[in-house]
Amino acid sequence: MPSHKPISKPSAVVFGCSGCELTSEEHAFFRATNPLGLILFQRNCDSPKQVRALVEAFRVCVGRDDAPVLIDQEGGRVARLRPPHWPEFPAAKAYATLFAKDPDQGLEAAKLGGRLIGHELADLGISIDCAPVLDVPQPGADPIIGDRAFGPDVDTIVQLAKAFMDGLMKGGITPVIKHIPGHGRALVDSHKDLPKVDAALEDLQTVDFAPFRSLHMAGWAMTAHVVYAALDPDLPATLSPGIIENVIRRQLGFQGVLVSDDLSMKALSGSFVERTSACLKAGCDVALHCNGDMDEMVQVAEGVAVDGSEMTRGGWARYKISKLLTASATKPFASKKEHAKARHRFDTLLG
Repeated sequence: MPSHKPISKPSAVVFGCSGCELTSEEHAFFRATNPLGLILFQRNCDSPKQVRALVEAFRVCVGRDDAPVLIDQEGGRVARLRPPHWPEFPAAKAYATLFAKDPDQGLEAAKLGGRLIGHELADLGISIDCAPVLDVPQPGADPIIGDRAFGPDVDTIVQLAKAFMDGLMKGGITPVIKHIPGHGRALVDSHKDLPKVDAALEDLQTVDFAPFRSLHMAGWAMTAHVVYAALDPDLPATLSPGIIENVIRRQLGFQGVLVSDDLSMKALSGSFVERTSACLKAGCDVALHCNGDMDEMVQVAEGVAVDGSEMTRGGWARYKISKLLTASATKPFASKKEHAKARHRFDTLLG
């Protein structure tokens, strides 16, 4: 029988880039390191034509026409695509406010919001949205989560987030639930410092972990750079083998692709080689580095390569399953008229 050379898997990392086009240095770096995907920020998004070209250039560079391209498009203050080229969408709290008045309308709006965002992303070639936020905000917590959450009630969060996810997937986009196992009690912003949560395990399980347990079937999840004293007094969830294996995988039942939050955030310490190697050894399937700084990316690539740069067999299988889940749910708008009708209904619901 003829032998076939196995197709190599991409490396277990998603990188950002510095601007609206790949530089020659970035092109060479991505070709050499073969990252799983690319994440876009506002600095990378100037116009629809330009974004499509950037997405295509990355995929050509790594030699995979389906390489995932990620973005944070929650709505509200976390939106990388903004007017005049892209429509505005509200923060998650707006759906919760409507839900409190009329649950059916709240759920309809959340699903429409997800589908409309999905339509915008798919039109650009983007395949994954780092949304929704499942964190349960608590009194006195840092406002970094705030209105990004679907309110402070677990049941409301689960219903609205599920509707939003269904909408995204119908639009052809894979959702990423975040920040697992919960960022809602953090007293500091993990972009700036390492949050330490001292809540009792029972409270964490009943409140913080509950939305993630209910929506554990999601294809992707993003970790929290948060220390939970009741679980691991030393390491944040992103770097904790115990939290990832015993809590995220077993107790919460999440079996999808686990991606770290941004490794350049100040919640983490140590070199980028150390951060990257630690998050992958702890059980993350994919390391995420967002800021496009080449010196840092070189270190991240070194960290990925510590135990072999390719995604693990399990991580690659989870990624493939996540693609199938989204593909099976996708149902694009049949026409511009149908899209316009959906947008009109969405705007009417949210006033």
